[in-house]
Amino acid sequence: MIGQTVAHYRITAKLGSGGMGVVYDAEDTKLGRHVALKFLPQDMASDTSMLERFEREARAASALNHPNICTVHSIDVHEGKHFIAMELLEGETLAERIRKGAFELGELLEVGTQIADALESAHARGIVHRDLKPANVFVTPRGQAKILDFGLAKIEVARAGGDETSEAPTAIPQQELTQAGSTMGTVSYMSPEQARGQVTDARTDLFSLGTVLYQMATGTLP
Repeated sequence: MIGQTVAHYRITAKLGSGGMGVVYDAEDTKLGRHVALKFLPQDMASDTSMLERFEREARAASALNHPNICTVHSIDVHEGKHFIAMELLEGETLAERIRKGAFELGELLEVGTQIADALESAHARGIVHRDLKPANVFVTPRGQAKILDFGLAKIEVARAGGDETSEAPTAIPQQELTQAGSTMGTVSYMSPEQARGQVTDARTDLFSLGTVLYQMATGTLP
């Protein structure tokens, strides 16, 4: 897709890929800025649950305005290609940073506080992330944390302006999930109630945050 124009975005480079799509660096020709475009794979676009998860990620993140949550600009479809336009970030994931070694206390407190503050903002809006892990947190060269991937988010629409709660099951990479029931999330960071497939609330994110902080402090999982 390099060099192609999708809607008013000109794709310039591939940034990465994962279970829920491929991400490209693209130029917004209307506003003259670079953004990240996340495309849902074509084979998933016909899967209702996958499309719902993709749209949930955009809705959840776009409902939040916080310096430590990656900004979503829009969600769109062009010639059958579903994509999310979001803030283009520089730096590395928290997972990549942890692989270099444990954090010094000051840096741990700074980044950990930013993540906790972002979660508090999301929870105040009735949004539970449910897949907080180092791979879903980006750290910029200036040490600013950005939470990514709200694809598993539980949105309490009643608190966000509606009257329903979204908790649809979704797909996770095989190496990172349990298969029983409607369990969703990444096993190493999952709260006990989430692992059992029970109803989750903001406390499941706090459990995951504790695991992430432990790993940042020690370089290993608890």
